[in-house]
Amino acid sequence: MSAPEPNPVWRRPVVGVMGSGTAAHEERALPLGRWLAGAGVHLLTGGGEGVMAAVSRAFHDSSGRAGAVLGVLPGDPDSGRAPAGYPNPWVELAIRTHLPLSGARGTEPLSRNHLNVLCADVVVALPGGPGTASEVRLAQRYGRPIVAFVTSPREIPDLPGTVPLAATLDEVVAFVTDALRDRLGTRSEG
Repeated sequence: MSAPEPNPVWRRPVVGVMGSGTAAHEERALPLGRWLAGAGVHLLTGGGEGVMAAVSRAFHDSSGRAGAVLGVLPGDPDSGRAPAGYPNPWVELAIRTHLPLSGARGTEPLSRNHLNVLCADVVVALPGGPGTASEVRLAQRYGRPIVAFVTSPREIPDLPGTVPLAATLDEVVAFVTDALRDRLGTRSEG
């Protein structure tokens, strides 16, 4: 007797939003968070302040959303405790790590940035510093679809020329929708 065919289980797509841990860039983060809330996805960030908090707040506070706000937190390698400010108040599922590195050291093995990128089905990078730049490089290394929601490539240090730029929310929506084309609209709730 052969085993039955497994029933396909639909998994809600995860959109990772990366950006500054200090500047909120609300003019981009808030409309992006509201759109993602209505797009039937989970939102994943690094769980901190700045862009992470702004997009999380907009997503969390949107009525009728189906997805959750996920935050991959840095942590002390000995205690696993996250630093002050983590998670921000809108994180609904905190993924606590023992990985302390970030910023310019964000591509090193002890950085949670690897998890941020690997857990996302598609990545949207807003303006940021060396940590955002490292997440962009990791997205490319791991083959994740990525778009930079910037008006100039100078808004993310050393942004590779191969990363598509989107100056408007409509361009981001088109990129994310295309990247998730096979996943959005094919789900069956259950």
